[in-house]
Amino acid sequence: MDYYHWLEAFHVISVIMWMAGMLYLPRLYVYHAAVKLGSESYSLLQTMEQRLLKYIMNPAMLFSLGFGITLMVIREAYREGWFHIKALALFFMFAIHGLLAKHRKNFAMGLNRKNHVYFRVLNEIVTVLIVIIIIAVIVKPFR
Repeated sequence: MDYYHWLEAFHVISVIMWMAGMLYLPRLYVYHAAVKLGSESYSLLQTMEQRLLKYIMNPAMLFSLGFGITLMVIREAYREGWFHIKALALFFMFAIHGLLAKHRKNFAMGLNRKNHVYFRVLNEIVTVLIVIIIIAVIVKPFR
């Protein structure tokens, strides 16, 4: 099972990249919500957000999912209680990823109606989900 550690390493790398984006994109939205539509800053933030989502977050999420499913099947993790906690938290993480993508489109079309507080709260929800996932994987409650 030498390949297992390689799969695990690439899973962790892709998860770190995805989570970095999941923490940074809402922060960009906090700033974006405060700038005037059509301004130079608005345009710059739009470009940054689009590139972060398209070139970093989306591929990292897909690689995380692919490596994660492979590891889950090899280890039969789906049989353990801790994995169900992780899977539930991941469900919400995927939902937030989709929500962040929707917000990017709203900013691009000039249709954002959310304020900076909303995006700060969304950022904190991501943080709580990360904590839950890490505890589930490392501590393995309900084993």
